[in-house]
Amino acid sequence: MSVGNLIQELINLGYLKTPRIIEAFQKIDRAHFVSAKYTDLTYINEPLPIGHGQTISQPLTVAFMLELLQPEEGNKILDIGSGSGWQTALLAHIVGEKGKVYAMEVVPELKEYGEKNVSKYNFVKEGRVEFFAQSAEEGLPEKAPFDRIIAAASCEKIPESWKEQLVIGGRMVVPVKNSIVLLTKDKENHIIEKEFHGFAFVPFITKG
Repeated sequence: MSVGNLIQELINLGYLKTPRIIEAFQKIDRAHFVSAKYTDLTYINEPLPIGHGQTISQPLTVAFMLELLQPEEGNKILDIGSGSGWQTALLAHIVGEKGKVYAMEVVPELKEYGEKNVSKYNFVKEGRVEFFAQSAEEGLPEKAPFDRIIAAASCEKIPESWKEQLVIGGRMVVPVKNSIVLLTKDKENHIIEKEFHGFAFVPFITKG
């Protein structure tokens, strides 16, 4: 399967809809983020291992979550569990030169791996993406607030710190157990939640 076939499949299935998100899928090649041993499987609609018990997410899931998140040009985004860096790079393309993506990855080796992959697009050098090798349990208060927050690993419960670091009018997309939850902050201390069932994610890693 080619990248064009994969994108068309996601469009036909109704998972990819927004032109700017579709463009990001076209411009940010998943091949730059897949481990060498899985190169032949780059464009199948499945998650693939990247080591340390983590995966590069299934394209369908990434598309679904980005459509819920609705990132926009100029947004400031917190990307939790950046892993391979694929979603980070997709977000960086979408937010454009005036936007910023803060990528958090608790596994140091994966932070290095993701940063190296994203650097293929010059996003790190130009300051559009900044990586942090640390736990995201407390969010990233020194860079808050954020227009959008997205997480790639499943939480038992969404940390209050993440909700606090979201701007009024902001959107957050987080896996909770086997669901994806969309949170919108319509006013201070008021969050609206919508749950979408039937997904599988690696678990969120705490400081332990």
